[in-house]
Amino acid sequence: MTRRAQVRVARVYDSLAGLDGERILVDRIWPRGVKKTDLHLDGWPKELAPSTALRKWYGHEPERFEEFRRRYLTELGQPERAKVLDELRALAARRPLILLTATKDADHSQAVVLAALLQRTAVSPDESEPLPIEEGGDPACWLHLVCPRCGQIPDRGELCRCREDTATGSDTRQTPS
Repeated sequence: MTRRAQVRVARVYDSLAGLDGERILVDRIWPRGVKKTDLHLDGWPKELAPSTALRKWYGHEPERFEEFRRRYLTELGQPERAKVLDELRALAARRPLILLTATKDADHSQAVVLAALLQRTAVSPDESEPLPIEEGGDPACWLHLVCPRCGQIPDRGELCRCREDTATGSDTRQTPS
């Protein structure tokens, strides 16, 4: 029997008492005024934080959140980040995770985007197949995974083939049916 990954988001400045799980800081920069010993972190994968350019562009303006989410998911598809993300997926399949952020508005942060991604794609305990989604969902919730150029959904952690073809100069894209 499979189980859905348990991933929570919490602010580093809020009380973490009573929250059970692996504590993972998902910010690139250490939170101001917090001692490393106070968080009792199990991990700080800086590779999963949004790039500095994306973070500065976003500026935590809620009206930019959907575009931020799209750009951040694209960044998470980069090979060096995808490897770390796969490790976190495997961990999420075994233990509850608490994704920590210093952001004032945690509901509009990379932690929420990452939590939603991990809940959908946690790896089974044998680490061979993603866990199936146990409940249905609106197709729109998968829309961010669809390549805007060709309409295909690339394999997990990979760029869409049409982007590779564009980089090499060939155009072997298929139109969506």
